[in-house]
Amino acid sequence: MANRDSFLKEFRGEVLGTTSSQSSPDEVFQNQVLRPILKLQNDLLISVFVYYVQKNKVDFFTFSVDKKLHAIENSIQKDIKFRNTLKGIVIGLFSLEEYQNYIQNSSSLNKRMMTLIIERLRSQVQLLEIQPN
Repeated sequence: MANRDSFLKEFRGEVLGTTSSQSSPDEVFQNQVLRPILKLQNDLLISVFVYYVQKNKVDFFTFSVDKKLHAIENSIQKDIKFRNTLKGIVIGLFSLEEYQNYIQNSSSLNKRMMTLIIERLRSQVQLLEIQPN
């Protein structure tokens, strides 16, 4: 398992964001683990969201930008199955030690994770178009 853990940490790349001695453990986890994973998984997150709106027959692609931004947040906050899929995309790239840290405070870290995913998708709303199969 040590090989998997070291591979994952190296594969994800550098820490994103800054932390200090006053940073909370959740903030450290967010910048050391969540942000690099979300950056790595960005294209997959976009594709998963596009598939989600197509599958659920949401007329997302004809929405105004404001309505698209609201739809992104709404879909992630209200659809538990979809939210769990997104969590799995991220948690699958945790090392064992990171997973142990995660389960100690999963509720707070899940909120951070979903907020980061929502912001990431919203900031790239122009990329959320129908993708060819």
